[in-house]
Order: sequence, then structure tokens, then C-alpha cells
Amino acid sequence: QLQLVESGGGLVQPGGSLRLSCHASGDTLAYFAIGWFRQAPGKEREGVSCIGPAEPSPSYTDSVKGRFTLSRDNAKNTAYLQMDNLKPEDTAIYYCAAAAYVCPNGLYYTYSGQGTPVTVSS
Repeated sequence: QLQLVESGGGLVQPGGSLRLSCHASGDTLAYFAIGWFRQAPGKEREGVSCIGPAEPSPSYTDSVKGRFTLSRDNAKNTAYLQMDNLKPEDTAIYYCAAAAYVCPNGLYYTYSGQGTPVTVSS
């Protein structure tokens, strides 16, 4: 069974950058669609980005396009979310998640991690 562990969250000033990591164990991450979603205080979960195992490039929600980059290193069984030009509205707990074969509709991932908090504040 796939297990996911996120790391890399923290406190950053507006305009700053963070790189989140998602390390997988128990199975080969390359076979899965991998995505990130987030949940801000008092708000519903929101999908951020996703890429299928055979897709050439990730999809992004509009609010992060041009600022966030999802990547995967199959040799390390790890996915990353590079977040640049961070804004206070990006403050949330960020979760990585995986699904078999394709990015799911909505947030119906099969596996997800425990999350890592990101706070954007001056």
C-alpha cells in the first residue's frame, strides 16, 4: 500500500518561495497520478495541481498558475511542489495525494499524506 509523507512547509513572507516534498513508500510512485491539494482555515479543500503517470505536464488551478510547479523524481520516489511568489491567500495545509492511472475528478484520490502547513505572512 502506498504511503505518502510531506515535508517542507513553514512560515514565509509574501513574495517568498517554498518547496514541498512528498516521499512515497510501499509502491512505485511512477505508476500513479500524483497531485497536491490544500485546505485553508475555515475553507473547503482545493485541488492545486495534478499530473498523471503518462502526462507530459501537470494541470494547475487558476490561482497558482505561473507561480507553482509540480514535478516528480521517479528515481527517488518523490514528488515536489515548488511554490514561488507566495501570497497570504496561499496559507493552508498542503497535502500530496495519489490515484491509480489518472488524475481523479474532484479530490477523489486513493491515497494522501498527513499534510504540511504553509503560512505566508509578514
